[in-house]
Amino acid sequence: MVPSTDLLQEFNEQGFVVVRGVLDETLDLAPVRAEYETVLDELIRAWRAESPQSAWSGMADGLPFGPRLIQFVSESRFSYGQHFDISLPQKGITDTTPIHCGPAVFNLLRSPRLLDWVEKFVGPEIYSNPVQHTRLKLPVDKLPPEAFNGLTGDIAWHQDQAVIVPEGDQTDILTVWFPMNATSVRNGCLSVAPRSHLPPMRLHCSNFKHTSKNQVCIPDALVDPDQVPLPMNPGDVLFMHRRTLHRGLTNRSDEIRWSFDLRYQRIGDPTGRPWFPGFVARSQRDPASELRSHEAWRHLWHEARQRVAGHDVSFNRWDNADPLCA
Repeated sequence: MVPSTDLLQEFNEQGFVVVRGVLDETLDLAPVRAEYETVLDELIRAWRAESPQSAWSGMADGLPFGPRLIQFVSESRFSYGQHFDISLPQKGITDTTPIHCGPAVFNLLRSPRLLDWVEKFVGPEIYSNPVQHTRLKLPVDKLPPEAFNGLTGDIAWHQDQAVIVPEGDQTDILTVWFPMNATSVRNGCLSVAPRSHLPPMRLHCSNFKHTSKNQVCIPDALVDPDQVPLPMNPGDVLFMHRRTLHRGLTNRSDEIRWSFDLRYQRIGDPTGRPWFPGFVARSQRDPASELRSHEAWRHLWHEARQRVAGHDVSFNRWDNADPLCA
């Protein structure tokens, strides 16, 4: 499927565009669902072994992935987000910090259906930028404080360019966001501010009074009043400019909201996170340079983990000196 001129024009004018039915349920999404079922199985098994005295109702056994995750986390109060994520955190990295680098997720990053669309925005020389996450957002009334972070709870207003280092500011990094289950306002879909990519980057604060857990965000006074929630279905993909203001709404439903946010760019440009590894996802000029092995991808991340273990890396360029951050 080739994007029409109208869609590309919409992206340039609005700062985002939603394309329906990009990903295939059988080829792209179902393998990831199965892989994450295994990750959850392993987490529950390990927690039970390490906490034999803890109460466990067992009610989650046999439930689908979402209800099972909710049951497990609400009973165990286990901080689960990093175990499912496909990138490392900024702080507290050790040589055993969890990161998920499974074959199904790697294949998803390289999905030809996805890359065909990415190519329309960044060209045929495509690099998978290491700013990438999976977010399993629990209902707000089921999420224990111990498990809250940016991977599991709501996300404040921000621009993706604001959470990379300045060397990546001139790189046209494309944000690619898609849900694994139907998203709505009720379960915490993404909300965007149209045309907010056009002015320069906004001020962000890391100690803003409305910020949870030191989340970097834009003060309310600088957020555009025109805000559009984006309900989406599995298979739909949001393509977004690096400076478009967006946030993840609060999950007020009784189900999880599961999404991936990936980034792609042209090969050779700075990624904005030099500590972490990206890879060549597609190259018309040099197909042999493409990374095709999930084992090699996992090795890159494990090498990076060893390299930065014991050293906090920081993508925060903000000094909180502005009065709006008080």
